[in-house]
Amino acid sequence: RAHSPKMMENKVFLSFMFYSTILILKMYVVAIITGQVRLRKKAFANPEDALRNGGVQFCRQDPDVERCRRAHRNDMENIFPFLFLGAIYSLLDPSPAVARIHFLIFCVGRIIHTIAYLLRLRAPTRSVAYSVAQLPCFSMALQILLATTPYW
Repeated sequence: RAHSPKMMENKVFLSFMFYSTILILKMYVVAIITGQVRLRKKAFANPEDALRNGGVQFCRQDPDVERCRRAHRNDMENIFPFLFLGAIYSLLDPSPAVARIHFLIFCVGRIIHTIAYLLRLRAPTRSVAYSVAQLPCFSMALQILLATTPYW
């Protein structure tokens, strides 16, 4: 077998890549759902799209489309920082099992958050999922800060 690049030998980074890819695919799914809801509800953000789909009167907001957009925006506000924190954390040589738990908790929390958002699950399901997913991010951020404090 050919020698694999150094990153491919890093079990923590491989785990991070797996969960990050799942999360990015989840974000694409939310974007697709948003587009489908726009089409179904005839609520388009741009006049040219409204004209193509029935008329300029369909250039309007819809509560269901806005809910999808909020779910997507919340993903961007949380998954993008996770991508940075997880990548840097992976370089700190943490325990692979502990790192995997960090990544898994974040990923599952974000999936539950999206499901709760889009399906309007009873409160506090969404906020609990959000909060649980934040815990590994705070943990990784703290570990990064502790590892880099000598260099500030």
